[in-house]
Amino acid sequence: MNGKLIAVLALFLISAAVSQGRTLARMGTELRCQCIATHSGFISPKTIQDVKLTQSGPHCKNVEVIATLKTGKEVCLEPTAPWVQLIVKAIMARAQKNSDSPL
Repeated sequence: MNGKLIAVLALFLISAAVSQGRTLARMGTELRCQCIATHSGFISPKTIQDVKLTQSGPHCKNVEVIATLKTGKEVCLEPTAPWVQLIVKAIMARAQKNSDSPL
């Protein structure tokens, strides 16, 4: 009995450690947070293909920044990290510039 409990706890701890900075699998429109953990270490902007910014709201109390890397992997970034804030600011400025330009 104790062996099974220890095995289940070990699997839980391993899965929690492996999931750091990953997003939850998406099935349609989710009404919950997508990030179960965030990554605050620097990631070169050259390796980032796309960034999705989700404001806090009824679905999730956290601001979420999800980067899609060129490898296809999605990583949840820590929104308070200074380098993440710079990337978000640059993306928002680019989007504003694109919306201001005439067609």
